[in-house]
Amino acid sequence: MSTTDRSRREFLRAATAVGGGLILGGGLLGCGERDAAAGTATAAAKDPTPRHGGRLRFGIIDGDLSGNLDAHKPAGIGSTIRGFAIYSKLWEWSEEMTPRLALAEEAETNADATTWTIRLRKGLEFHNGKTITADDVIFSTLRLTDPELASPYRHLVSGIDRSRIEKLDERTVRINMKEGHGFLPLADAWVNFGGIVPPDYHPVINPVGAGPYRIKDFKPGQRALLTRFENYYKPSKPYTDELEIIEFKDQTSRYAALVGGQVDLVYGLAPEQTALFRNNPRASLQVSEAHRWQGFSLNLKKTPFDDVRVRQAFRLIADREELIRRVLNGQGRLANDLYSPRDPTFLATLPQRHQDLDRAKALLREAGHERLSLELVASAAGSAAAVAFAEQARRAGVELKIRQVDLATFNGPQMRDWQISTYEGMGESYLSTAARTDGPISASNRTNFSDERFDELFRTAVQRTDVQARVPLAHEMQQIQHERGGLLIWAYSNVLDGVSPRVGGISPEHSHFSTWRFENFWLRDAQPATTA
Repeated sequence: MSTTDRSRREFLRAATAVGGGLILGGGLLGCGERDAAAGTATAAAKDPTPRHGGRLRFGIIDGDLSGNLDAHKPAGIGSTIRGFAIYSKLWEWSEEMTPRLALAEEAETNADATTWTIRLRKGLEFHNGKTITADDVIFSTLRLTDPELASPYRHLVSGIDRSRIEKLDERTVRINMKEGHGFLPLADAWVNFGGIVPPDYHPVINPVGAGPYRIKDFKPGQRALLTRFENYYKPSKPYTDELEIIEFKDQTSRYAALVGGQVDLVYGLAPEQTALFRNNPRASLQVSEAHRWQGFSLNLKKTPFDDVRVRQAFRLIADREELIRRVLNGQGRLANDLYSPRDPTFLATLPQRHQDLDRAKALLREAGHERLSLELVASAAGSAAAVAFAEQARRAGVELKIRQVDLATFNGPQMRDWQISTYEGMGESYLSTAARTDGPISASNRTNFSDERFDELFRTAVQRTDVQARVPLAHEMQQIQHERGGLLIWAYSNVLDGVSPRVGGISPEHSHFSTWRFENFWLRDAQPATTA
């Protein structure tokens, strides 16, 4: 039995034990295993009318004592999730993982995307009652991009010219990009970390936003308690009086809390846990066919991956179908070393790569690397993929020694120094993903991919506002990535969430955020808010 298979079985035994063996009733939501879908439909049919009141409890895996409430410099996944509840942005993610207007009622760009004009909705308020104006948009933009704040996300909007942000009237702002640098995917880049806040904002003593909930109590590494914002810009929302975000150290204890009734929603379940939801009356599994990509980064500045033949060989070593079965428990779809499959410019006509060990060995021999021994650096989330891929590589005469590192190290400055490492990313639009992943403006290019023609195409494409004009540019970019890039992308994974039967207003999406839309959820057994 492989290490991965053994760990999966041990995990299931432990989770079943802490859950009291509650593998009864219920079923699956979304696009997952069809044999359990019927139970979910029955649960969802109970009282479809939204109701106000009660406390919604959301379980996350974090427990980081350095977690914060910073709108523009969140520390870890827990801080980002809290930000979705506290702060509203100019745009938000749609169910299709595309940006749509939120606080902004209009957002227009000029012909080459060098200027954006953004107009706020009327009557917007912060939690403290202050009217949201163009001044707040300008302050928030300058804060996010401030070198002194040193937000790790400022590079996403690094094209903004901080000296040329103009207030046109009380509700309208013009944002100019740096000279000669149009940037079409501004909305995509801004969604997660572009919270609009007032000039007296402070993430510790005055964490004021315009999101559906305002902060009441925060204990880093433990929980955040938030209360309903009555003047939220979406009429009648949010539905619950309170939102409690509870942090857990591991998947097993969080699953136990879900089936034990201590939490109502959990985000990002491990694929191994899907079996625990079969015939389970206390919780259902929601499966969203998102397009988060799973892969490995091959560092072009390090031997042996500076040789394109070695990169091609590694892509042929991967048995993608086996990785999906073993690592994702079948909760994913085949990928072909390219990201953003739902983008209208996606190049779907390239031949699908499959495992070909003979050809892989031949390429390694040609490159003078018939016997390779490398260190594969893995995050905790990527460890199962690392183990499975190491076993596949061994069949081609390649030894991969796995070193697992903590998240801070994995995302730290060393990430561009490793020969090969696990990698995953969100299923955003193509140009937005390129900007943050392996394009010429990426600040986190683990592969150190740099190609003169690719960079030229990227800089042209981000100034083309017409999608048909971008298609040939994006297709050539993807052809380059597929032939000589540094990403081995083997799958697009589903997002797996756990849902209590008492929660209404939730459904699967093609985004990563179906359980982060806190304003939409309501409790079937809503009761008056309790005081913590």
